[in-house]
Amino acid sequence: MALRVLYVDDDDDIRDVVKIALSLDLDISALFLPSGRSALEAVVDFRPHIILLDVMMPAMDGPTTFAHLRQREDGASTPVVFVTARTQEREVERLLALGAVGVIAKPFDPMTLAAQVRAFMPGAA
Repeated sequence: MALRVLYVDDDDDIRDVVKIALSLDLDISALFLPSGRSALEAVVDFRPHIILLDVMMPAMDGPTTFAHLRQREDGASTPVVFVTARTQEREVERLLALGAVGVIAKPFDPMTLAAQVRAFMPGAA
């Protein structure tokens, strides 16, 4: 079964880079969305195994989207990884304290992104 990844970022160019990066792993099926609101709608049908959330987005940022997911049965236990350029130790600690399983720094290496995502899955070695 393919690993279902939901990637949420308001930046079209970054979504395109992630789309190419994740397509290098043939066992990943991914959905790419531009906003927290669209992600909340898509979770019901797509049922991702993991969600990658940009931190800074207009209207509904990543932490707000994450809070809404945690209040819903269909998103309460899905692992969430924040993707952000703000990787100071205090900021990373704040994101992890929200309940995220990890943080991926922007810019990331497209060649290793799929492996990074897989490493955040429960039970990954």
